[in-house]
Amino acid sequence: MEEQQRDFERILVVGTGALGVAFLPFWINWLGNSFPDVEKRVALTRSACRFVSRDAVAVLSGKEVLIDDWNTFSGVDVPHVELAEWADLILVHPATLNFVGRYALGVADTPLMVALHTTRALVGVAPSLPPGALGSPVVREHLAVLRERPGVVLAPTIPARSARTGEVADGGSAPLNELYDLCVARRKESGGGGATRAACGDGTGTGQAPGRPDAAGDRERDRDRERERAA
Repeated sequence: MEEQQRDFERILVVGTGALGVAFLPFWINWLGNSFPDVEKRVALTRSACRFVSRDAVAVLSGKEVLIDDWNTFSGVDVPHVELAEWADLILVHPATLNFVGRYALGVADTPLMVALHTTRALVGVAPSLPPGALGSPVVREHLAVLRERPGVVLAPTIPARSARTGEVADGGSAPLNELYDLCVARRKESGGGGATRAACGDGTGTGQAPGRPDAAGDRERDRDRERERAA
């Protein structure tokens, strides 16, 4: 596999409890092959551990996997501070409906949630939503909050087949390589000098450079308007 240009130095990949996290070893392997000189770490929520092996991810990433639970750390550990300061890019893939809601509302009850709210790293989020979730005004509001939050890149959902019903519907998580590309584009649009919230603070509320359209955000907003008209 051909190596790609390195745009970030230290990437933290966060897996949450959607079924798609079972493919996380593939994506960790892709990151390693595509960006061999980039430092990589992985964190998993407790529910993610139901669908993916912590040991497999640790072997592929070359680092111990952090579990998002205060009880897994000693009293002297401060994982949220270390993670927030270490990463210059955080990729949440896939991001469950529960994660999206907690992140949008500012909940900070686990090490990862605290790190996400205090980091200066760029945060990419790829939602993985159950059938019907995008029809909920509450869910749409949470997505809109993240879409407009400086320093956050929200990938648009894609059509996916439900493991339960077998039906294809919008709500699947974008591939991790597409989420990464969106983050690279955001960094370049903000000046390329660093993936920090300060660099993204251009006054637009979206982290976009003035006059540059956010195509992914436009598509998502168009879908929101179509759902509202159909409701």
